[in-house]
Amino acid sequence: MNRRHCATAAITLVCALALLTSTGQASAAPVPEPSPSSSSAPAAGSPQRYSNADLEKVREQIETLYRKAGAATDAYNLAEEQTKKQSGEIVKLAKAIVDGQARIAALKDRAGAQAREQYRNGGLPPGAQLALSNDPKLFLDGINKVRQGQQASKSLLAELNQTQQDLETYTQDASANWEKLEANRVKQAKAKKKINAQIKAAEKLESQLEKKERDRLRRLEQDAANEAQTAWLSSGAIKDVSGEASEAGAAAVAFATAQIGKPYVWGAEGPGSFDCSGLTSQAWLAAKRPIPRTSQEQWRLLPRIDIQDMRPGDLIIYHADASHVGMYVGDGAIVHSPRPGRNVTLAGAGSMKILGVVRPDK
Repeated sequence: MNRRHCATAAITLVCALALLTSTGQASAAPVPEPSPSSSSAPAAGSPQRYSNADLEKVREQIETLYRKAGAATDAYNLAEEQTKKQSGEIVKLAKAIVDGQARIAALKDRAGAQAREQYRNGGLPPGAQLALSNDPKLFLDGINKVRQGQQASKSLLAELNQTQQDLETYTQDASANWEKLEANRVKQAKAKKKINAQIKAAEKLESQLEKKERDRLRRLEQDAANEAQTAWLSSGAIKDVSGEASEAGAAAVAFATAQIGKPYVWGAEGPGSFDCSGLTSQAWLAAKRPIPRTSQEQWRLLPRIDIQDMRPGDLIIYHADASHVGMYVGDGAIVHSPRPGRNVTLAGAGSMKILGVVRPDK
């Protein structure tokens, strides 16, 4: 390899990296529109098109679509996080390739200097020149120089070989990371497509409702949440929960509650909008305790604790697929970013199906 080849390779890597990390938004695939039965629509002029029972079915359909979008959002966020990591590795490897090639060039220059010196001495190696000397003192004084020269030559060759091996390793690693980056890019695009499809289907369902029906839908959502919360509290789930927030936990709670009123946007992690795990990960980052970006990774990697040991700042993971997360703030409540079309808010910790609790600063 020569220096020009190395520089070209490095530039190619970095340019391609920029291309991979700037993928565009994927368009959504068509999703069959869930709709209430035609029998639920009364004749024209009726004060309402949906009975409460039918509107409850619509609410459940919308909730299911948004939950699926939440799971897909986690897949997108994880792929994006991994892509950023691989991007950084490729940049480091590209620099290592450039540095390694420059080092090889410098070592070759040193080897060339040794060869030129030998040429100036009649083409004889130092050992031969020493053996032909008629001066005993020169012979004895030169022994160490010969040995030093031999050692330097061996070291030079060893360093050159090692640097070439390192360069081959850098190139192989860059290729492997490039393949991982491309796989993540494809995964990211698929996740975006799925998210868009689910959200568009849910938005379409909701947009077909009249304003009064949308208001009733919100009340049904709140009623369902209140009913679940009441049942959870009545079960005695937090009867003995009295833990106080740690210093870091209090800082995380302060950050999270300060975001109340900001809209949910999938994939967002502030400052103007958040998805559910974007809110919790940024809150703990503000508390100087970085945690995994997604709710599924938070559930997988963070220490788990019993609900009875829960304290403010802990994260409650929801649903069997760990697709939602909220931060416990005390008194049976969480702060969370619910879904598209809703804002960061306080809610009952038992208003959704709890999978478990994790503690970022355990």
